[in-house]
Amino acid sequence: MLKPPEHQVAGHRAQDGQLGPLVDGCGIFYKPLQGDGRGDAEVAFYTSLFSHPAVPPHIHSFFPGFHGTLVLPASDASGPRPHLALDDLLAGLRSPSLIDLKIGGRTWPPDCPEDYFQKCIVKDRESTSVALGFRVSGVQIQDPAGADAFWRPSRAAVRRYMVEDVRRVLRQFVSANPPSPDQKPDCALASAVYGGPDGVLAQLMELKAWFEEQTLFHFYSASVLLVYEKDAVVAAAGQQAGKSSGVRMKLVDFAHVMEGQGVIDHNFLGGLCSLIKFMSDVLNDPEAGGRESIKVQLSCEDGSLENLGI
Repeated sequence: MLKPPEHQVAGHRAQDGQLGPLVDGCGIFYKPLQGDGRGDAEVAFYTSLFSHPAVPPHIHSFFPGFHGTLVLPASDASGPRPHLALDDLLAGLRSPSLIDLKIGGRTWPPDCPEDYFQKCIVKDRESTSVALGFRVSGVQIQDPAGADAFWRPSRAAVRRYMVEDVRRVLRQFVSANPPSPDQKPDCALASAVYGGPDGVLAQLMELKAWFEEQTLFHFYSASVLLVYEKDAVVAAAGQQAGKSSGVRMKLVDFAHVMEGQGVIDHNFLGGLCSLIKFMSDVLNDPEAGGRESIKVQLSCEDGSLENLGI
């Protein structure tokens, strides 16, 4: 019984006769292979990632489990089509909060077609990709009013996010109070989601350490996907040390991964550094409310950040 994912905030959607991903309700997410070689490139990346001896086994946990390809009826009724079979990252979650963060100040790969380059550079410049090294691609936050109620801004609204919008959304993502122009996010869940030994920041720091060394791959237009359920993280916070926080963090979308050719991926590394800085600000200063303006200068050459407080 294949159906479109219920909680999808970015990417192509299998609705209104469009081609998009499907889930089977048993833990597998089926992503249709894209044309123009992009689908084949993504299959090749997953195959290489999970078989290359230079990729440490613990790094595999930052990527969706890969189960090969399968030919399935396409969601747009165009007939059988090969699909990637991946772990459903939201399996078992009834009321997930999730945010898709596209990483890198540059989202187009070398030697891409001119029309794709033009589309990407416009999005990068009109969003926070160039300014911060990452941008919000989509977000859904469980509404305190009920388990089945969500705050999900439209894609058009998300595309207009500037630096202060991103700062506020990262705070709202870990807040117990609903989004409102009249009150700042309370960041009540910041320590449970972003902090702790297996929270988002700890996972990002582990991933950053790998990107500071790995020269196998260069990632363009890939995202960090963060997922959690409020009840689960609150319960985990009250448990004994060593228990999982219940926060899921994965890298997703690899149609534009290129061979690293022995060079560090400074574009992606710089975006990770920037995201870590912004989330650390939330954790270290939850009362700020996202109103202070802090200019962050990002160097895509070495992934470093310079805080230029103004």
